[in-house]
Amino acid sequence: MTPPQAEEYARQEAELDELYRDIILDHYRNPRHRGHLQSPAACQEGLNPLCGDEVTVEVTVRDGRVDEIAFMGSGCSISQSSASMMTEAVLDKPVSEVRGLIGEFTSMMRGSDEVDYDALGDLEAMQGVRKFPVRVKCATLAWHTLEEALEQIARP
Repeated sequence: MTPPQAEEYARQEAELDELYRDIILDHYRNPRHRGHLQSPAACQEGLNPLCGDEVTVEVTVRDGRVDEIAFMGSGCSISQSSASMMTEAVLDKPVSEVRGLIGEFTSMMRGSDEVDYDALGDLEAMQGVRKFPVRVKCATLAWHTLEEALEQIARP
């Protein structure tokens, strides 16, 4: 790469990092679907004892789709913004697609080369968290909690 190409690449990387930071901060400051559902089909609590992050996910599934979802919690900006972004990403999606999205998100957070970034959309903003391995659990907490909530619903 020539020096001008390297400079342009570095500039684009910095702009992308800034955009991703903005998305994460927006979800932290203005969380979507924060609260409680009136009659959730499942309610699951998640805790990261290493840092104290907590999240509770409530979900209702109708006709095989995530009909309603909400979360409550406390913790760092990464855990809370990830929960908010998750609720936006899975609402009105078929449960099978949600399970796939959980897999894609956790694969991305583990640094897998086999990630469908098109499926992730804005969730790709969280990939920068991988640079801080101790924070990966913060980013995936809500996702694992949602997975457990969906398992509750699937049990007879």
